[in-house]
Amino acid sequence: MGTDRRVARQDALVRRLEAQGLDGLLVAGRANVRYLTGFTGSAGVVLVTRAEVVLVTDFRYDTQARAEAQGAARVAVDRVNIWDRLARELVALGVTGSLGCEPHVLTVREAERLTQLAAGKAWSWAPAPDLVEQLRVRKDPDEVAAIRAAAALAEAALDVVLARVRLGQTEREIAGMLEYEMRRLGSDDHPFPAIVASAERSALPHARAGSRTLRAGDWLLLDFGATVDGYCADLTRTLVVGAPATDTQRALYGVVLAAQRRARAGVRAGMTGREADALARDLIAARGFGDAFGHSTGHGLGLEVHEAPRVAQTNEDPLPADAVVTIEPGVYLAGEGGVRLEDDVHLAAEGAVLLSRGAGELVEVGAGD
Repeated sequence: MGTDRRVARQDALVRRLEAQGLDGLLVAGRANVRYLTGFTGSAGVVLVTRAEVVLVTDFRYDTQARAEAQGAARVAVDRVNIWDRLARELVALGVTGSLGCEPHVLTVREAERLTQLAAGKAWSWAPAPDLVEQLRVRKDPDEVAAIRAAAALAEAALDVVLARVRLGQTEREIAGMLEYEMRRLGSDDHPFPAIVASAERSALPHARAGSRTLRAGDWLLLDFGATVDGYCADLTRTLVVGAPATDTQRALYGVVLAAQRRARAGVRAGMTGREADALARDLIAARGFGDAFGHSTGHGLGLEVHEAPRVAQTNEDPLPADAVVTIEPGVYLAGEGGVRLEDDVHLAAEGAVLLSRGAGELVEVGAGD
């Protein structure tokens, strides 16, 4: 049997703790807890020390936690309060020194509780942000396979839905069909509510699906995702509904498609996030739409739909090898409509590997009978 990836991750985290002079880390972020132990419940924290890994949860998750974390953590269950149980575990373990915590995850009340737990004790708390997130950036083969499977599932759901799109349907109806099909085909969850925006509303990058009904010649933008084994896919397609696309629509779509293809083929580990972003942004700007592309070209993808690294103008750090990122340029013309195309890419040693099907030429759907 191969090495348990969870144990290997814990060992890597301990090495990071030692490098920072920390004697342990309290992990509270749900994705981080799952990454280190396999536990998927909504209430639980993990104490990682050089000697032991303890998952503290409550009565609701007793059976689930023991099954999911088996082999990766000792499970401690409290019937009343996990913070009180955490305090007892710290004392029983004889913990001393400086313990890290995740300030970007803890609520103010939780941070206050930690301060109270340390009063008069042999340990103290120190902010230690993003230690687990830094490990999560580099995806192992199983993680990449899960994202690929999630993308395939989402695309299969889209195929079903596009065959059913008709004029007169509302954006909410289409979003409902899309989310239902992803669930029916096996998605664990929806990593975010599906974005379905038509006509001029497609110029709203994060539009919520609404009551607008589809009319002939509308843009239809769909941004959606599925999860497999907890790992997310994130895709966007833009179509024309109920009529042949106009020359203006084809031209705008062509600009975004060219930029997206250039970026998804050219992105590499080692280039900065800014350099990767420029692969799409420079082409869009050269075609005269620079001011209409206001968000980043992409973001990391994994147990969370938005995680490191950022494919953005503001990121001067190199993109790590084996990260998975989205490539999603868009052009948005207020009052007219917008186009965004998004696919998921693995930054493998040999170069960019497309995990989704890849956006293609402009599609026209939903003419009806």
